[in-house]
Amino acid sequence: MKNGSTLFLKAAVILMGLPILALCIFLLPQIAVEAFEHAGNGATLAYVVFGILIVMYGSTIPFYIALYQAFKLLRYIDKNLAFSELSVIALKNIKKCAITISGMYVVALPLVFIIAEWDDAPGLVLVGMVVVGASMVIAVFAAVLQRLLKEAIDIKSEIDLTV
Repeated sequence: MKNGSTLFLKAAVILMGLPILALCIFLLPQIAVEAFEHAGNGATLAYVVFGILIVMYGSTIPFYIALYQAFKLLRYIDKNLAFSELSVIALKNIKKCAITISGMYVVALPLVFIIAEWDDAPGLVLVGMVVVGASMVIAVFAAVLQRLLKEAIDIKSEIDLTV
């Protein structure tokens, strides 16, 4: 396969990481500063915000690991290694990262619920559930692709042995 055939997908992977990086650099520190200012007044809600921020920052680690694994998978496709054990490992890592992100936000949902109750914004809980649902869809999709790829590799190796 030509090396540039997955160029668009590689660009999409990079562009997916940029908004999250901007969020972590610009918006989340602002929220932390405001929460810290309110924490001095004895507001216990600020500590709930800190908990959510910790989960948000923590979830960026598996997010970027998953993006790196997707980038590696696209490189394997460029090198005609799509049907290799390396691709199966990359999909397995993407699945684990998606499950980790989903689990982290499930843990954060009670904190989001506290803020939603305080701010009278029930839609906030739905936003948190969307992140959990999207991560689980990615995990299931990666698991299905991993299994199909593993079966294709097994079939290919059986055919190679019979020939």
